[in-house]
Amino acid sequence: MFAEIPSFSSTGCVRHGLVPLVLQLLFFTLFSGVLVTFLLQVPKVPCTKDQEEIYKKLTQLKTRIDLLCRPCSWDWMLFHGNCYFFSITKHNWNDSLTACKEVGAQLIIIESDEEQTFLQKMCKSIGNLWIGLSDIKEEGSWQWVDGSPLSLSFKNKYWTPWETKNASEKDCVELTNDGWNDNNCTLKNFWICKKSSISCFKN
Repeated sequence: MFAEIPSFSSTGCVRHGLVPLVLQLLFFTLFSGVLVTFLLQVPKVPCTKDQEEIYKKLTQLKTRIDLLCRPCSWDWMLFHGNCYFFSITKHNWNDSLTACKEVGAQLIIIESDEEQTFLQKMCKSIGNLWIGLSDIKEEGSWQWVDGSPLSLSFKNKYWTPWETKNASEKDCVELTNDGWNDNNCTLKNFWICKKSSISCFKN
């Protein structure tokens, strides 16, 4: 009437008569593990309300993870494969240069007419913006922050018409509604940072 209490030999091993029972328990444990694994691999057909809720949350989480991969950070704007940050505070030219470096970018180097047009539109809604152009190293020799010289064609196109004479105290360039203008580097303006966008690879 009562289940036999397992007894052990002097070596500590279970007696031979109980081995089948141990094997049955082992088989049941393994079968249960396989069954649980199988059920977890079929989340689209939930058997209970709890499983359905879990599947719903996992789907939402996957969607959020997919959205984390962006060509540009949240506060940056994408244009022609590059990311642009338009500041909401004002700094002098040198501090603007440092602020861009601290986020792995450059104070903007304008490289095309399309880019100039894009920036000009932004300038109208924001205000004057520092760009990465100056003649700090040598008076009258305008260079971008990467050391490349300003092309004469760009200077003729975008320099504001009233800026025909270079003033020695005006060594840094700002983007205005009318074009480019050299101004005192200590003046506080908004600024623009630029860096390359990142690629998002999906399976």
